[in-house]
Amino acid sequence: MITATTGTNTQEALVGMRQIVAGHAPRQMKAIVGSCIALGLHHPRLKFGVLAHIVLPDSAGRGGSPGKFADTAVPKMLEMFKESGVPTQNLTAKLAGGANMFGSTGPLQIGDANVEAVALALRRAGIRVAAQDVGGSRGRRVTFDCEEGQMIVESAGQPTRTL
Repeated sequence: MITATTGTNTQEALVGMRQIVAGHAPRQMKAIVGSCIALGLHHPRLKFGVLAHIVLPDSAGRGGSPGKFADTAVPKMLEMFKESGVPTQNLTAKLAGGANMFGSTGPLQIGDANVEAVALALRRAGIRVAAQDVGGSRGRRVTFDCEEGQMIVESAGQPTRTL
């Protein structure tokens, strides 16, 4: 599901799994992630941001919502910038999540795979990661602010981080 709500009075949006939400300041977007990734892209001068709640690393040709997979979410996010008349040069990326929620130490560590896939998709798009809070074994509550491009990350038993 994609929600492009750039001219709305709604200043807060909850971004669920597979969703991508866009908006101008003063909009804030929120997501709750475990092994998923909350990826925020921001244009600082135009105060426009897009937040994706990415569930899996690779679409492997599967259909469905582009927000579900790292390899399809990043191109869709860039498309949303262009559709809103916002240039895609000089974007910054911030991400949070990618936790190992179930204590697995085997080959199926989806959180790690998600972090790697998002990093690869961003490199391919020429977007630098300005900050991240990834890994560990705890879920995170994320707030992404379109005004400053800040990502506020809260996790149980941990101090709040501002990226």
